[in-house]
Amino acid sequence: DLGATSLEVALANLAGVIIARQGEAAEVADGPVVVLGRIIAITEALLVQQGCAAAHVYAIGLGVPGPVEFATGLLIAPPLMPGWDAQPIRAMLQASFPQAQVLIDNDVNMMALGELRAGAGRDVENFLCLKIGTGIGAGIVCQGQIYRGSDGCAGDVGHICVDRNGPVCRCGNIGCLEALAAGPAIAARGLALADSGKSPWLARQYAAQHTLRAEDIGLAAAAGEHAAMEIIQDSGRLIGEALASIVNFFNPRLILLGGGVSLIGHQLLSSVRQTVLQRSLPLSNRNLRIEYVGLGRDAGLRGALALALEHVFVAHHAPLALP
Repeated sequence: DLGATSLEVALANLAGVIIARQGEAAEVADGPVVVLGRIIAITEALLVQQGCAAAHVYAIGLGVPGPVEFATGLLIAPPLMPGWDAQPIRAMLQASFPQAQVLIDNDVNMMALGELRAGAGRDVENFLCLKIGTGIGAGIVCQGQIYRGSDGCAGDVGHICVDRNGPVCRCGNIGCLEALAAGPAIAARGLALADSGKSPWLARQYAAQHTLRAEDIGLAAAAGEHAAMEIIQDSGRLIGEALASIVNFFNPRLILLGGGVSLIGHQLLSSVRQTVLQRSLPLSNRNLRIEYVGLGRDAGLRGALALALEHVFVAHHAPLALP
């Protein structure tokens, strides 16, 4: 499970039981050679600990924070991943693990698949997983299957325009949801509060660590700072407005919020819920539930495992079938 600023590697057996794992900070902007090299090194070390060799790896599931052409496993112009465009990730991993089928998908699709197989979405035919972190994206489950669209990029809701006069997004467009409500945007608003003196708590935090994260704004809100609460509520409102349009269009039974930023405070979840209910049609939200992912931070990892297991016995020469 590869995120913009972290990675988590796990080994599992053919029964789907995780037998070893290791996570660490990582910068996806360092590029595929560095990041994939680290993933390979961690995997090899975990294999040695289990008394296994590279030839014992039969399938690899990899979730990445960008749009993936699922049939080829190629990232296509990923805004958060400079240097990864059309890189042969599958071939790079198979060079170290030649027996392995390599399945690559967007990290939020992996999260949705994990929730579908083993989490809060197990008995739900139609639902969304929304990951809020450095970026914002959605995994779509339609009629019990991951829906990727024609080319694999369905669910890229972070680049819905929510403010035509807003800031320029990493994708080059203006006013994207991600540019206004994802982790970096929340942190930037917190830094402005600290600089202006409107948040003494954040000012002290910035002086101590010389940076602010979205999580710090959550801590300030928990400490009772009203201005920090407003940032979280505003982000929830923007996310809720985008989701309300999707609810009207797709009519899901469930929306699951995940990613590190989703946990910065219950004000975020409350604001998302309130806005979706206000802005979507009564029939579309009558049976709708909005809650946190059931598997927590393991949702993406469990989805990568599920995808690998679904293809572990597929012949190398066979065309890849969408699960």
